[in-house]
Amino acid sequence: MSEATTYPLSRRIMEMEESATIRMAQLARDLKAKGHDVIDLSLGEPDFDTPVHIKEAAKKALDEGYTKYTPVPGLMELREAIRDKFKRDNGLDYGVNQIVVSNGAKQSVANVCLSLLDEGDEVIIFSPYWVSYAEIAKMTGATVVPVYAGIELDYKVTAQQVEKAITPRTRLIIFSSPCNPTGSVYTYDELTSIAEVVAKYEHLYVVADEIYEYINFTDKHVSFGTIPQVKDRTITVNGFSKGFAMTGWRLGYIGAPAWIAAACTKMQGQFTSGPLL
Repeated sequence: MSEATTYPLSRRIMEMEESATIRMAQLARDLKAKGHDVIDLSLGEPDFDTPVHIKEAAKKALDEGYTKYTPVPGLMELREAIRDKFKRDNGLDYGVNQIVVSNGAKQSVANVCLSLLDEGDEVIIFSPYWVSYAEIAKMTGATVVPVYAGIELDYKVTAQQVEKAITPRTRLIIFSSPCNPTGSVYTYDELTSIAEVVAKYEHLYVVADEIYEYINFTDKHVSFGTIPQVKDRTITVNGFSKGFAMTGWRLGYIGAPAWIAAACTKMQGQFTSGPLL
């Protein structure tokens, strides 16, 4: 096949952008291999190792035979522990049937988008944002609507901006707090103002990405799903990568309304099945 031949790739893959984060990380590796001193600000890689007790627990689990297929939404013991964590640390009351463990929080976001979005839907993404949100949303055929907040707002989108961006086609809002990449953290009052806007729109749901929950230098982390009027409209995304330096373990999870969790389990069952641990 000559170089001039057009390969029969799908429009989906042709239109999809390569992950900018992963591209930057590879460029940093290439420069390091050439002997350059590089400060790599691409991947969200903690500067400490996975704690010893976690590694020892994983070794013990392998020795005890935890190497087989797991239930698609994750081992029951793990989902029970996540349920307890949500209650203890976040004030979120999820049942185990509302929790789905995935191969990283990125897959968790993808499961939600693929389960809720159709061609022509709109997705509001608070900007600046983690690069994969937009590409995942666009993969479903949805239109991305970035809502930008600059340094004068501490990079935090206001409720007024959200309301202005909502249209009859808006289906989903995606944001992170603490924010990747800015580090800004939304307060309870700021999130409550946004929740009051969301509550007005019956078919509008929110993905609250809290993966950086433990890397927080403010007074307190606030989970969007604790605000009563949006409790049943919120999908809380979290994982082990950042707070526990487990980026290579690929373990993320959601807490969500049971019907959304069931849809994500169905979606994941056709892609990767369940995570190992």
